Amino acid sequence: MAKSSGGSKKLLWIMIILVLLSSGGAAAAIYMVMNQSDNGNGNDEQAQEVVAQRQSPIFVEVEPFTVNLADDRASRLLYTGITLRVGNEESKTILEEHMPQVRSRLITVLSAMQASELTSLEGKELLSQRISNRLEVPLAENQPPLDLREVLFTEFIVQ
Repeated sequence: MAKSSGGSKKLLWIMIILVLLSSGGAAAAIYMVMNQSDNGNGNDEQAQEVVAQRQSPIFVEVEPFTVNLADDRASRLLYTGITLRVGNEESKTILEEHMPQVRSRLITVLSAMQASELTSLEGKELLSQRISNRLEVPLAENQPPLDLREVLFTEFIVQ
């Protein structure tokens, strides 16, 4: 029996070593996962800080004007003030430099509308989309694309 207990001791020691190695591997894996999630939280915090840095919107104001609407029944007028929200200073500069062309395009789009179209929310949204589409056409040769984000109506009277 003494001979068999020597074999049992070796087997016992091998089992203990395997348990210790697997425990060490598991501890290392847990440490790495926890360390990565800590780094991830740091990145999330940094991302939140970047998001928290508020960017001021960039607006281009178009002076208010009055246009005749395309109504067959009677002479109808639209008095409107428009402000364009752009995504960068370059777009703002381009619009300001070409303001007479911008106003001309706006008058063309506005005067093609019917008064009945402009009194509903859907009509105003359609008008906003038409203005965006019209201003996407380059104002000058070799002009970079405008980053037009939104068309805002600051004054709007249909008479």
